[in-house]
Amino acid sequence: MNLHFKLFLLTAVTAVTPGVTILIKSRLRNFKASNYLSVIGCSLLLASSAHATNGYFMDGVGPKAQSMAGVGVALPQDSLAAASNPAGTGLVGNRMDVGFTWFSPERSARISGNLAGADGNYDGNEISAFVIPEIGYSREFSDRWSYGVAMYGNGGMNTGYSTNPFAAFGASGEAGVDLSQLIVTPSLAFRPTPGQSLGIAATFAYQRFEANGLQPFDNPYVSAQPGKVTNNGRDSAQGWGFKLGWIGHLGEDVMLGVSWSSKIETGTFSEYSGLFADRGGFDIPASYAAGISWNTSSSLTLAGDWQRIEYSGTGSVGNSLNLLFQGKPLGADGGPGFGWKDVDVVKLGAVYALNDSITLRGGVSHAGQPIPEGEAFINILAPAVIQDHASVGADWRSSLGEWTVSYTHAFEETVAGNGSIPSAFGGGEAELTMSQNILRFGWSSGF
Repeated sequence: MNLHFKLFLLTAVTAVTPGVTILIKSRLRNFKASNYLSVIGCSLLLASSAHATNGYFMDGVGPKAQSMAGVGVALPQDSLAAASNPAGTGLVGNRMDVGFTWFSPERSARISGNLAGADGNYDGNEISAFVIPEIGYSREFSDRWSYGVAMYGNGGMNTGYSTNPFAAFGASGEAGVDLSQLIVTPSLAFRPTPGQSLGIAATFAYQRFEANGLQPFDNPYVSAQPGKVTNNGRDSAQGWGFKLGWIGHLGEDVMLGVSWSSKIETGTFSEYSGLFADRGGFDIPASYAAGISWNTSSSLTLAGDWQRIEYSGTGSVGNSLNLLFQGKPLGADGGPGFGWKDVDVVKLGAVYALNDSITLRGGVSHAGQPIPEGEAFINILAPAVIQDHASVGADWRSSLGEWTVSYTHAFEETVAGNGSIPSAFGGGEAELTMSQNILRFGWSSGF
């Protein structure tokens, strides 16, 4: 990541949220300005190593939402709520939230019945765990207006096969991809009445990508731009989108929420313009969601979300690999992709206030399968087949702030190919398997 982008991130912290500096000083009086700005900057750079669960989107942002399997459209609980619904910025008050996630995915692939000799079991866990930090800040500046900023990893995908699944086709070295995304979301919320909040947010996205060990696809018969397919180091792209949201009371104890995130056109990965459709395009798909929360008593709140992610709207993700055999090479306009389908995600969660100091949370979620059986071969690089999550978590409030911990298990899922390996590559089937463990910690303070 270059110096200009580092400076942009630090400028975003101080320009969009001028109270952050004051707050950090009050909490960390013994740090010099250069020290805490360096901490924020380094954390944001590390955030670009994020890896995700519903396809390549995060199941939830922030430990409170993650404790409920990502529920948050109608239940904002911290200043990171703008990631799900920018209207939440108007309902969480003055606060700062800092957290990090330990993320450990298990990904593997199996090839069988292949005439080229590729049969075998392949372990994609060259890197087995990742650390993902996040930070949020929100502040009311009048009776009706609030602003905030949330910085977090949106998603991504990483595989590293020390034994190359494509070696039988002429590949060499380790195979895999590394896609990472960092999102900066400054938000503004307006409360027209005490029970309503409207929100809007800009969304700046920075993403990086690297691919290795894909030499069989790097030739003029397969790619529109040979030499721009594999082993070209890290490339980056960035762009802007926006979010809209509303949260409102329906009676005294029920809240409804809706949100929409535009597609983010991030430009192209020029070093991989022979791999991704539309000459290296990899826009971040649009998504939208609706949610409900119900205070059943003074201690218990139940909530649920529905979300749709439009993976098919991004050619390099949604287009089928079969286009390659219909005269469309990799990297061409409208060219082949990973063949992902749009997915619907349903999330259910509960919050229980055990006492004045401790709050317990839990949740489950289920997502549609983005990867069709016929697209399993190319998705050896991105086996994002997870569908079901279960989460638990707790808050503990003390004089030093509020501490949150959550744990999520993404249950093992397998997609067995059906006509997945083209005859040009020897036929047979590819099978994809993934499971995940996610441990999240957070600290927050009101002011």
